[in-house]
Amino acid sequence: MQKSVRYNEGHALYLALLARKEGTKRGYLSKKTAETNRWHEKWFALYQNVLFYFEGEQSARPAGMYMLEGCNCERVPAPKGCAAGSAKDAALDKQHYFTVLFGHEGQKPLELRCEDEVDGDEWVEAIHQASYSDILIEREVLMQKYIHLVQIVETEKIAANQLRHQLEDQDTEIERLKSEIIALNKTKEKMRPYQGNQEDEDPDIKKIKKVQSFMRGWLCRRKWKTIVQDYICSPHAESMRKRNQIVFNMVEAESEYVHQLYVLVNCFLRPLRMAASSKKPPISHDDVSSIFLNSETIMFLHEIFHQGLKARIANWPTLILADLFDILLPMLNIYQEFVRNHQYSLQVLANCKQNRDFDKLLKQYEANPACEGRMLETFLTYPMFQIPRYIITLHELLAHTPHEHVERKSLEFAKSKLEELSRVMHDEVSDTENIRKNLAIERTIVEGCDILLDTSQTFIRQGSLIQVPSVERGKLSKVRLGSLSLKKEGERQCFLFTKHFLICTRSSGGKLHLLKTGGVLSLIECTLIEETDASDDDSKGSGQVFGHLDFKLIVEPTDAPPFTVVLLAPSRQEKAAWTSDISQCIDNIRCNGLMTIVFEENSKVTVPHMIKSDARLHRDDIDICFSKTLNSCKVPQIRYASVERLLERLTDLRFLSIDFLNTFLHTYRIFTTAAVVLEKLSDIYRRPFTSIPVRTSSPARTRKLSLTSPLNSRIGALDLSASSVASSPTSNYSPATSPPPTGSKVPLDLSKGLSSPEQSPGSIEDSLENPRVDLCNKLRRSIRRAAVLESVSVDRTIPESTSVVDTTELSPCRSPSTPRHLRYRQPGVQAADNSHCSVSPASAFAIATAAAGHGSPPGFNNSERMCDKEFIIRRAATNRVLNVLRHWVSKHSQDFELNNELKMNVLNLLEEVLRDPDLLPQERKATANILRTLSQDDQDDTHLKIEDIIQMPDCPKPECFETLSAMELAEQITLLDHVVFRSIPYEEFLGQGWMKVDKNERTPYIMKTSQHFNDMSNLVASQIMNYADVSSRANSIEKWVAVADICRCLHNYNGVLEITSALNRSAIYRLKKTWGKVSKQTKALMDKLQKTVSSEGRFKNLREMLKNCNPPAVPYLGMYLTDLAFIEEGTPNFTEEGLVNFSKMRMISHIIREIRQFQQTSYRIEHQQKVTHYLLDKTLIIDEDTLYELSLKIEPRLPA
Repeated sequence: MQKSVRYNEGHALYLALLARKEGTKRGYLSKKTAETNRWHEKWFALYQNVLFYFEGEQSARPAGMYMLEGCNCERVPAPKGCAAGSAKDAALDKQHYFTVLFGHEGQKPLELRCEDEVDGDEWVEAIHQASYSDILIEREVLMQKYIHLVQIVETEKIAANQLRHQLEDQDTEIERLKSEIIALNKTKEKMRPYQGNQEDEDPDIKKIKKVQSFMRGWLCRRKWKTIVQDYICSPHAESMRKRNQIVFNMVEAESEYVHQLYVLVNCFLRPLRMAASSKKPPISHDDVSSIFLNSETIMFLHEIFHQGLKARIANWPTLILADLFDILLPMLNIYQEFVRNHQYSLQVLANCKQNRDFDKLLKQYEANPACEGRMLETFLTYPMFQIPRYIITLHELLAHTPHEHVERKSLEFAKSKLEELSRVMHDEVSDTENIRKNLAIERTIVEGCDILLDTSQTFIRQGSLIQVPSVERGKLSKVRLGSLSLKKEGERQCFLFTKHFLICTRSSGGKLHLLKTGGVLSLIECTLIEETDASDDDSKGSGQVFGHLDFKLIVEPTDAPPFTVVLLAPSRQEKAAWTSDISQCIDNIRCNGLMTIVFEENSKVTVPHMIKSDARLHRDDIDICFSKTLNSCKVPQIRYASVERLLERLTDLRFLSIDFLNTFLHTYRIFTTAAVVLEKLSDIYRRPFTSIPVRTSSPARTRKLSLTSPLNSRIGALDLSASSVASSPTSNYSPATSPPPTGSKVPLDLSKGLSSPEQSPGSIEDSLENPRVDLCNKLRRSIRRAAVLESVSVDRTIPESTSVVDTTELSPCRSPSTPRHLRYRQPGVQAADNSHCSVSPASAFAIATAAAGHGSPPGFNNSERMCDKEFIIRRAATNRVLNVLRHWVSKHSQDFELNNELKMNVLNLLEEVLRDPDLLPQERKATANILRTLSQDDQDDTHLKIEDIIQMPDCPKPECFETLSAMELAEQITLLDHVVFRSIPYEEFLGQGWMKVDKNERTPYIMKTSQHFNDMSNLVASQIMNYADVSSRANSIEKWVAVADICRCLHNYNGVLEITSALNRSAIYRLKKTWGKVSKQTKALMDKLQKTVSSEGRFKNLREMLKNCNPPAVPYLGMYLTDLAFIEEGTPNFTEEGLVNFSKMRMISHIIREIRQFQQTSYRIEHQQKVTHYLLDKTLIIDEDTLYELSLKIEPRLPA
């Protein structure tokens, strides 16, 4: 229950000001206080029916106020205590007293007095008029007359009704008597014997029956009225009212949707059809059909549906909609065709825009006022969201539809069908969003890029890197480094996709240009080197110069000489993120390519066939449900799954999709804990065979490794048949037959592992003839060769002329699970094969498990086969654990900073991995890199923090707004906004913590960002209001608009919204004279900025700007929080069966990845303490109420 009355102080102050200026009666009166019975002189002002009193005539704020409506004012004699004994008493006796009596209970009367009798009479008369007593008396008289007339009318109505009923009864009686007379005349003779026995009914009995009938009717009407009133107040009626409101809203939304389809068809489709039939068509009819597939049919369908809805509204309050959906559902399959075609339609539209005539014509169509500034792509997107809207509407309808309702089952059936269609569309939409992102990037590149039109090309990340110039052999040129300005000449805009890596330069106009050499790198041809070799002198120098922020990509194209690309990241964190994603993409491509090549069944067997052979990867089960969309590994994406199946997919050694890994690491806190994930990784490392899926095969269709795999120009096949005596465990090293490897680091490239065409047939024949040359020997040689090559590049301290020694002397302690002949060679042992072929553990595992359970070649030793398999699986398991830990540690370091126990457990696991005697050199190196990353306590020391800026000592000469330029303000606002935005950990974006009661504890950094936004907006408004003259305020507004425009150029859209929201405040917006002094150019620029950051259409303009801009940028955080809230509220985390809704996790991860992309790329803006000291000075901020008072004081309201 409300305990107090809200009081609008601003309105009361305004009325007091009017009373002082335009009051009916003003002057000094003495007021008697109720507590002390003393008289105090006050200055009173009467305005309409409110009496204000002030401490003095010059007082600005009233001391109190009285509402005079309904009061009574009368003259009273002087108090009895006043005698004429003294001069003071004589003076009091001359006073004239009057009292105001209020009609409210509990309110004491107001006792007043004055010295002049005339003045007292005027006050009494004025208060009497202000009390509206005459009006109230007249109102009472009129009300009594009205009530009397109403009673007369009711009486006359009752009398009229009675007379009407009597007339009707008499007419009925007359008709009855007539019919009786006729009947009696016809049966007079028959009825005559019995007529004497009949007696007429007593008139009193008739009257009694009539009274009884009247009473029964009155009781029935009264009971029915009670029933209706009870129903109106019942929850069921309230639910029906809400249900009707949902239907009304649905009709409005359907009307808007039909209008959008009408604009799409009449402003774009039909005019383009006519243009395609012209003499010089800018577009063909086929392209028009491809872009607008089913658009016209969808419009006709929804026009019919809309007409049906309007007809049902006409039958209100009975609203039955189920049959309309029954008619609509069979036709909605056209949406599925539209969604499937959507990404292709965008591709066709992008290609058509390359034609200048079409682009000019399309812009002319988009300028039509009916389009309201929206592009054709926007209209093509509207049908994509209509089915989800229907699902939400049906969900709300069912929530307010009783279970016994006549159309409950029909609505549930319609909802289930729409959800089934939506699942299919959701998969198509995800592909569409991917291709839209690729097309947006492709449009920013002047030369264009055909590889981005590949629908399987998934965008991973983008950002600015510095390309370090290099000369032959990949060595850095120290002479060039001294004179090169890396930040200007070497800055590159880089884009990483699942299959390619793009390197672009930016021109002065902002356009992107692909590098002529090395602009498009195919990842299958690349080898990533994260840390340079310790023995390389140039690498040592580069490490000292760049602070170990550089990494290399060794590119070995098939049709060009190899070259090296050296890139420099702005920070260690960004380097770890780039190298982690690049390495994962390379591993995925090679593993998928290897699986495609080495599996054969009569002829070629592709990856989808192999996936179909394992039903657990694509078939729905009680604990998992798949979608139809494939991930980067060509495996169906998970829609719902249990935690156990998600952990199983994370540790499946056959593949690891980078999008699944990113989604899992971003959102695992929602459905599990870090300890559970780490325990699963530890279990896979210690017991790797638990991660091998159980596969069954038919004896008639066994799979074998192909020893005659054909050559592949892109990936290449492993030469499993090539055998060499020198590579056997008992052979000796012979420099004459096989020279040692070169000193350069040998990349892992499957395409280089082939024998020459002349040697391959002979080798194949030898292997087929000799039963001892089995598969495992070949695998052992490949793994040994990879280990030796890696060892040579890692450690060169051992002289190259080291003689050949026995393997057993240099091998580490023997592992119980690894046989002697499978241990790798030490760095001092040179390989006896000059081939570049090297097989990663994951690739070897794919080969080993291909034939597992499908028989073995002739002459294959069973125990030796098991030993090889165990060794390969152990290496693959180790590689998987290190891969996941590497992503976890490099991209999610907050997990370990906040959880020391988790950090210690990871360190213990890594130390356990290092103690493995069978650890390959590349695995040892990867483990050491993760340990080094995890042991760095302060990785972000180089990053500026808002706390550091606040704690800096004050400047000796603090700056003011007039002395600072617009560029300085915009740059420092951008720097502060990005520092605050970058400090938000991604954990705070989970669970809508910013909307909870304890939001300051759950999401402190999001709340700090919100507070910083409000402070900056208040600073802008306060600075404008500090000026007293109009010209200064207008100049201040123009300067802040210029600052906002510079922020837009710096991609600081948060800063743009801070300034525009300040200028739109009521205290600033109402200053008509000030805005009249602002130039037209500034007003036009202001409108442009407001349109850019407008919230219309879910920030559609801002999203488009962010999609086309390159980091660094500062987006508006509220836009992402709205998206996350919509996902959280509209979709549950778990299904009714308790499965994790991984599709929701994927959507959340997509938003978090976009946020982190802008967080990780920093601005290269130098911090200026004098400017930030001014921007963070909270003493300059004026609160909202004071701002509005200043606004009223500066420009008072005009009288009405």
